[in-house]
This record gives sequence, structure tokens and C-alpha cells, in this order.
Amino acid sequence: MAIDTTPTTTPAPVAAEPSAPRLSARDRLVLFVLCAAQFMVALDFSVLNVALPVLGADLGMSTSALQWAVTAFALPSGGFLLLFGRMGDLYGRRRIFLAGLALFGAASLLATLAWDPASFLAGRALQGLGAAAIVPTGMSLLTTTFPEGPARDRALGISGTLLSLGFTVGMVAGGVLTDLLSWRSTMGLLALFALVVLPLAPRLLPESRTPERPRLDVPGAVTVTGGLLSLIYALTTAAEHGFGRTDVLVTLAAGLLLLAAFVAVESRSAAPLVSLPMLRRRTVAWGNLGGLVTFSMMSTVVFVLTLYLQEILHLSAFETGLVFGVQGVLSVVAGSYAPRVIGRFGARRTLVGSLAGQGALGLSLLALGEGGWSVVLATAAVSLASMCHLGAIISYGLTVTSGVPDEEQGLATGLVTSTQQVGITVGIPLLGVLATTAPDLRSGVHTVLVLDAVIVLAAAVLVAVGLRGNRAVASGTVEAEPLRAR
Repeated sequence: MAIDTTPTTTPAPVAAEPSAPRLSARDRLVLFVLCAAQFMVALDFSVLNVALPVLGADLGMSTSALQWAVTAFALPSGGFLLLFGRMGDLYGRRRIFLAGLALFGAASLLATLAWDPASFLAGRALQGLGAAAIVPTGMSLLTTTFPEGPARDRALGISGTLLSLGFTVGMVAGGVLTDLLSWRSTMGLLALFALVVLPLAPRLLPESRTPERPRLDVPGAVTVTGGLLSLIYALTTAAEHGFGRTDVLVTLAAGLLLLAAFVAVESRSAAPLVSLPMLRRRTVAWGNLGGLVTFSMMSTVVFVLTLYLQEILHLSAFETGLVFGVQGVLSVVAGSYAPRVIGRFGARRTLVGSLAGQGALGLSLLALGEGGWSVVLATAAVSLASMCHLGAIISYGLTVTSGVPDEEQGLATGLVTSTQQVGITVGIPLLGVLATTAPDLRSGVHTVLVLDAVIVLAAAVLVAVGLRGNRAVASGTVEAEPLRAR
């Protein structure tokens, strides 16, 4: 995903900003279908959060069981990403995308009509499985449909904007729909999205796959999927109950062992699920580090800020949603300008600068108090931090997937989306629990904000050093350069 595919030796003294590419009517429809599907999945991550207490009362779920409304979706959506991304490479990305879309729509309908906890959780698990097929194949279809250069950069900018916006819109829409209708309307909205997108996709999306048809790496698929499932279960359960539980410790250890076994399997496989040489590319390694940090730490800020606004400043759920609504609007603005910024400064500088800005704005939240002015500070800081966050999302996606041949795009985008999913999953368990278990919520929130900012700023330094000397990345043309042995 390069901004400029023509090699350059020295930068021009005054670089003209590349004009925005004009997309054909068909390209716009293709982009609409792919982005609508990604937006739908992002919406599913947050649309149910506000509705959980009402949902539990309606279906007879205990408070402790409500975490499974989130975990049942997170487990398969994160655990099966790499597998479905590779299956799309081998058997057809459009085919896997359409199957995932149909499954997601049917599962959303099941969750809407759920008559007991078991039927609801089954719907959520199937939603997660559908999302695991949609996200990597949808991203692969986007990167193989739009050629490297300004057209792909613009498409990724729109996709990244809607991905970030979907999470924010879900928080606002969930509260509004639950108050006006019922919790079931949140799941019905997702079914409606699938119903709109599914008839358009077969006519518009081209099929693509690798020219060769190697066998699927079954041992690699089993170990990586089992490892991710175990880790996600451990971390999401720890977010609710802490790390002292036996099941958390056992699944955490099992996840790490399975992922270690996965690395060993891949190093010996003739057709690996994940190409280890790809993971040694500097752009892939450091780009994914930036992506993991920006997703995990931004989700943590949103989580603790939600607690602060409602528990300390006593805002209602709807008023809290409006704060994040401002964040969503500014994310749209950031998404429209991010490709231009990347075109001017390059993917590496944009990624590093975005991480640094996100970390610095997180630190500014330490000034939060208990007066009304704190709402203004919180709104401004989290909105500007989200603009930096979106710049990091787009630039890390460009960094990781650029220069990767079409036959490995599913693998590369599977890594990108796995980073997103794991980042969203691990941030809150690792840091958010410090706020929820602290004797004083305000001091707990401040502790989390400090650690969050330190991690983001440290990642900015590491990415800057790791990608230093890569002229292609610095100038905007991102190439896959292997990591050098140290």
C-alpha cells in the first residue's frame, strides 16, 4: 500500500500534495460494500454495551454471566481471523467474505429473537465467527481491488475512518435504541446492515485467490486458533474477575504454549499459515507493534473515561455517549485528511507522530477534576487523541501491507486485523482492571492514564528507531524490508 510507487532518491524541495484520486461509480460501490461490512462489525463491538443490564433482566442472565455477551463474540472473532484470512487466499476471498456476511446476518437475527441465554449466546458466538471471516477477507478484497498508490490510500483512509467511527457510533446508538425500543433493536440493526450489503456483494466484488493451491496448514491452524482462543478467554475473563482465578491462569498458560507450538510448526511447514519471513520484515514487525499499541491503549482510555464520566462526574449514559459522539465526528475529519498527511510526510513519520500525539493527549487527561470544565477537557482530549489514533490506524495498515504480493494479501491483512482484535481485547484487561479494582476510582483512573501514555510514547520511540533508515517508509513508499539480525 504505497503512497508513491516510483522510487525516489532525494525528496523534492517542495513536494506537491498528490491530488485525491477520482473513483469510478463501480469503485465507489465496491468501497461502499466493503466499508459497510467493516463498519457493521465495528458497530457490533460496542452497540450492546449500554444495553447489557436491560438484556440481563429480560433474559434472566445474572450480572456475572453478562460478560459472556461480550466474550462469546470476542472469542471466535479474534481466534479464527488468521485461519479465515488464509482460507480466503486459498479458496477465494469473495467466497469466504460472502459466507461470513451471510452467517453474521443470520446470527444477528438469532440474537434479536433470542428466547433464553443459550440462544442469545449462540447468536453472539456465530456473529463472532462471521466477523472473523468478513474482516480479513474484506480487507484483502480492498487491497487487491484498489492498486497501490493514492487510490488504495484513499480507500484505506475511508475504511479506517469507518472502523473507528463504528465503535463510537455503537456506544451512542446502543443507548438511544435501548431507551427508545429495546435491547433487541441493537442486534436487529446489525441484521439490517447485513441484509442491505449481502445482495450487492456478489455482483460487485471480484473473486481473487492465490494462483497456486497449496494444502491448508492444518497443524498451524489448530495451534494458532487454539492459542488465540485461550488468550482471549483468559484476558476477557480477567477483566471481570482478575488474574487470580484458576481458569484464567490455565488458559493463559495454554495460550502461550500453543502459540509457541505454532511458531515451531510454521518454521517446518512447506505451506505455512503464517510466513515467518514475513514477520521478520521490518515494516510488518514494527507496523504491527504500532497497531497493537494504538488499539489497546485507545480502548483503555475510552473504558476508563466512560467510568470517570458516569461514576465521578455523574453523566447519564446518553450524555456520555454524546461525548464520544464528538470523538466520532472528529474521527471522520481525521480520516479524510490522513491520506494527505501520509502523502506529505510518509507512513513512518505519520505513524510515529500519531502515536506521540495520542500519548501526549492521554497525559493531558490527568488534569481531570470533578467540576463541569472536566467534561470539556475530556471531550476535547479524547477527540483529538482519536484523531491521532486514526492516523496511526491508517499509517500502520499501509506500513504492514504495502509491498506484499497479492497472493499473500490475505495473510498480511489477517495480521493487521488480528492486531486490531487482540489490541481491543487486551487493553482493558491489562490496564482497565487497575481502575475498577482501585480503592479510589479517581486515583485508579489516573494510574491507568499514566501507564497508558507511557506505553504509547515508548511505542512511538521503538517504531521510529525500528523503521529508521528505511527510505521507502520515510518517503511514503512502503516496501517490505526484512529485519536485520542484531
